[in-house]
Amino acid sequence: MIRGTRRWWPAAWFPVLWAAWALSLPGCGLATPGPAESEFQQTASGLKYRIRRQGTGSVPTLEQFVRIHYRGWLDNGSVFDSTYERGEPAALQLKQAIPGWQEGLLLIREGGAIELEVPPELAYGAEGRPMIPPDSRLHFLVEIVEVVRHR
Repeated sequence: MIRGTRRWWPAAWFPVLWAAWALSLPGCGLATPGPAESEFQQTASGLKYRIRRQGTGSVPTLEQFVRIHYRGWLDNGSVFDSTYERGEPAALQLKQAIPGWQEGLLLIREGGAIELEVPPELAYGAEGRPMIPPDSRLHFLVEIVEVVRHR
């Protein structure tokens, strides 16, 4: 437990409270009302997703570069990476992303946001990465800021 000012708070609550606060920030835009799915859907590959905002721009292809904001966390709630914390979106060619992102980001358009629950076989599998243990299920909020037309 982590001691607060007047109460003891379970450490497990901090990622939940932090995520709720972060999603309410004006720049994040994921907490705005709109046609968001309330339940997760599952694809044939095992990827679970919930579209938070569909977007109105173009749908990216695997060959295109995208500028994205994202936050990734483990099952225990610990955040392992976040462009929101860095204050700048990341740019990548979609075909170079993990398979879970390749599949999930094709479900939304530029300006859209999606929540992904990526099983280990669509992420880093038995290898893991720094801050990501082997065979970890990963959770992401991903927002496509821009589909780059020319690179």
